[in-house]
Amino acid sequence: MSGSPLATPSETQSDDGTTAMPDPSDARQLRAHLADVQQSLESVIRDKSAVIERVLTAVLAGGSVLLEDVPGVGKTTLAKSVAALIDLKYQRIQCTPDLLPADILGGAIYQPSSGTFEFRPGPVFCNLLIADEINRASPRTQSALLEAMAESQVTIDGKRYDLEQPFIVIATQNPSGFEGTFPLPESQLDRFLMRLSMSYPNPESEVDLLLQQRVYEPSANLQPILHRESLLKLQAEVQNTTLDRKVAGYLVDIVGLTRRDPRLRVGCSPRGSKMLMRAAQAHALLKGRDFVLPDDVAELAPDVLSHRVVSRSVSATMEEVGEILRDIVSQVEVPV
Repeated sequence: MSGSPLATPSETQSDDGTTAMPDPSDARQLRAHLADVQQSLESVIRDKSAVIERVLTAVLAGGSVLLEDVPGVGKTTLAKSVAALIDLKYQRIQCTPDLLPADILGGAIYQPSSGTFEFRPGPVFCNLLIADEINRASPRTQSALLEAMAESQVTIDGKRYDLEQPFIVIATQNPSGFEGTFPLPESQLDRFLMRLSMSYPNPESEVDLLLQQRVYEPSANLQPILHRESLLKLQAEVQNTTLDRKVAGYLVDIVGLTRRDPRLRVGCSPRGSKMLMRAAQAHALLKGRDFVLPDDVAELAPDVLSHRVVSRSVSATMEEVGEILRDIVSQVEVPV
């Protein structure tokens, strides 16, 4: 790979030689460019096709993503690459124990020249917020994102401020137990559409990674392929993706079984059902369909529900809870 910006098959060149964005009214062109985004991400993040597909599914669904794993496996690089390929206004915050809610939300700043206070918006006023190591921030600071993630608005000094659409958070966190971390409460976890793990690359992919990055950083050369209006158009298509009543019943049966399974102390809430439905619709669109299959629901259930249930074993890992959910899915009869 050369050091030039990544090229994609569906890109068109404008008269001045720059890359032209797709027409947001052309659904077929938008889907083609969406495939280009996925392909470009896979050229930067090696051996992580499944994680990339999940992240794009969440973005299409308008949901936030929590990437959990040890430092150095590419969590932040993936988040930054998504921001580079989708032409959204994005901000990045590095969460530390001394980070304050005002550092995220903003606040009133005194202006000596006028003798008045002027509101200065914080990093949360963007389309895509990258929160590095979110569980290193204090619980008070973590809660500053609750309203923004749940309602796309923030309240500061009693005044409500709406956030520009779309608003998505891609947060990374170190595994629980790492020094200087504060576990995210269940109410905070519930605001994330998916919780994903990057895991280590296989040896061959790691060799490719070393050779690819020995001269330059590939993610630095990424150029936007989709813009804000295109993403909003795709998100509207997601909401119109057909969900058959039998498939909806299949989804509810899976969620219902999490509430009765003896291995789980707390099952999934109705909000989890809604989030799984929206993720399944987005996954269908990503696969080029305008209808949801039971396979969409079954495939996404562990990633959408794992942080919405509580195991009876206090030492259960994210992977172990995922195995329980995969077993639950296998017990539910697939509709014809």
